[in-house]
Amino acid sequence: MPEQMPPILRYFKFGHLPDHLKAVSAPFADLANQLVETLPPGPELSVALRKLLESKDAAVRAALDLPQES
Repeated sequence: MPEQMPPILRYFKFGHLPDHLKAVSAPFADLANQLVETLPPGPELSVALRKLLESKDAAVRAALDLPQES
């Protein structure tokens, strides 16, 4: 476990999202935490987390266009 968690991890939190968006966002949070736990800190980890965050944001935006069940 790293000594200090990278601040970017706060952007992977998903508890505030509606359930249909939580389902999309949660796997990204899991992967982000796994990367932080298994890779050494440094610029490549930072890039990986930043690009994962971009991907998560795009996936959540795409899920906004899914039809909602009533």
